[in-house]
Amino acid sequence: MSTSVTTASPAKSADAPRLRAPRKHLPGKPKRSVLMTALMALMALYTVVPLIWLVINSTKTQAGLGDSSGLWFAHDFALWDNVRDTFTYHDGIFGRWLLNTLLYVVLGAGGATLLAVLGGYALAKFDFPGKRAIFAVVIGAVAVPGTALAVPTFLMFSKMGLTDTPWAVIIPSLVSPFGLYLMWVFAAEAIPTELLEAARMDGAGEARTFFQVALPLLAPGIVTVLLFTTVATWNNYFLPLIMLKDAEWYPLTLGLSAWSSQAQTIGGDVIFNLVITGSLLTILPLIAAFLLLQKYWQSGLAAGSVKE
Repeated sequence: MSTSVTTASPAKSADAPRLRAPRKHLPGKPKRSVLMTALMALMALYTVVPLIWLVINSTKTQAGLGDSSGLWFAHDFALWDNVRDTFTYHDGIFGRWLLNTLLYVVLGAGGATLLAVLGGYALAKFDFPGKRAIFAVVIGAVAVPGTALAVPTFLMFSKMGLTDTPWAVIIPSLVSPFGLYLMWVFAAEAIPTELLEAARMDGAGEARTFFQVALPLLAPGIVTVLLFTTVATWNNYFLPLIMLKDAEWYPLTLGLSAWSSQAQTIGGDVIFNLVITGSLLTILPLIAAFLLLQKYWQSGLAAGSVKE
């Protein structure tokens, strides 16, 4: 007779230590760095503190600016009075400066975005002689600061009789080498060449192909360039400073600078509270633009993918 022997595995003791597998870092979960978190917190604090100071001091009267701390509120809350006085001071010139700035942004930044989109698409998706030379010119133009071209631009516009007119600010704002380069790179990656060829094979012309096929894919890049050109035009100071003499055509940046200089002049009106309130009103449209448009340019990370 054969005897079968069965070996039973020993039972696990309840008191035996349990071995834990080493914790592995998941690829999709980012690592946390205490040093980087601290640095980002310092950068955020450095960025937010001036904005907090601006908001707090815009609620104070001219007397309250000297009687209270810069980072704390005064006894009297005068924000709405300051806003009213800002728009009514000097016959409401602040409202005119605001309209001028909107005009320069709509025509200058909007035109620069349109030209950047058309030029970037053409340079990315069409081959023609001299394309490499144009690329070198665009890169060189990006490296040249705008202040270096301000004086030659002023001399050229002076010969043409366009100084002290809104065109002296709008026309130079139409040229955005960085926006053109950004749209060139974005269009090259976001628009599959196969998609354009398929549209052409279906009988679509170049204009229809651009507006119905390419333009929707360029939306995140268009919003990004629009934000860059809007901020550059809205904050433009040096170009209007040398181009404009008539205060009726000043943008907000130049107008607030004139108010600040007036407040520091002996015998002039002390209106630092209006300068601070005007500065707060100046940055609010930019903050609103970034908050409203951020979802469009953040969605452009996978715009260049090709479905099979």
